[in-house]
Amino acid sequence: MTDAAIRTSAGPRASWHLALRRIVSGSAGQAVLWRLAAFGWLLVLPAVALPIWIIGTDRGWLAEQILPRPGDVLHTLRDMVVSGELAQHAGYSLRRVAYGFVVGAGAGLVVGSAMGLSRRVDEYVRPLFTAIAQVPALAWIPLAMLLLGIGEGLKIVVIAKAAFVPVVMNTSAGIANVPKAFVEVGETFRFTPLQMLRHIVLPGAVPPIFTGLRYGLTHAWIALVSVELLASSEGLGYLLVWGRQMFWLDTVLVAMIVIGVIGFVSDKALAIVEARLQRWRIDRVR
Repeated sequence: MTDAAIRTSAGPRASWHLALRRIVSGSAGQAVLWRLAAFGWLLVLPAVALPIWIIGTDRGWLAEQILPRPGDVLHTLRDMVVSGELAQHAGYSLRRVAYGFVVGAGAGLVVGSAMGLSRRVDEYVRPLFTAIAQVPALAWIPLAMLLLGIGEGLKIVVIAKAAFVPVVMNTSAGIANVPKAFVEVGETFRFTPLQMLRHIVLPGAVPPIFTGLRYGLTHAWIALVSVELLASSEGLGYLLVWGRQMFWLDTVLVAMIVIGVIGFVSDKALAIVEARLQRWRIDRVR
């Protein structure tokens, strides 16, 4: 139906219809629809799992010691928030992730950039890097314990190693695979090597670099929980162990929820920074 037909048939009420059509058909409207669709998919799993959880606990499918009621979990979450216990443990974990991620991702950006910019550096460094990357971060814990003990240094080194590998891989690949058309534009304007790096190479490699950073952050959280499970007396990973040992599954679920929420928020923060750095891309949808 055309705009004129809508005005004729529906009168003043057509203005709402026309406004909605203009929003949906525009680029801003499509972006809003993408965000609504993504938010809808985010709610699918809770919408399915929560009713099953409620029905299962009401009918006693599992003992309350194994699967506590949702109300009990919310009650535990409220108590831990009010007492400050949850903030204290989350603060320890956030500091460890922040320190480890900054060290690991910073080193990964430097090494990955050098490998992407110089074929000779890549040939010298890649064999050793590949060998180190094959060893999981958790496998370094026994050796790191002998060298660093079980203090904060151990946790930060393990987290840094977990973030280091994906950042190096994506940064080197992103810089090495910058489209030749971009490089030719820089050569046409006779850019210096520094100008080429600043205006062509780095902007062109932003998507894979941020993909590596987001993977690195995810791996950092996985390493954090693992290392806190093994050697810690505070933190969200410690809460998981403590809750399991005491058979307080509501505490375990609270720790899992908080870890998931913090990980989701930090990943979205990186995605927002990436989107701001790519405002020049006309093909970016979200």
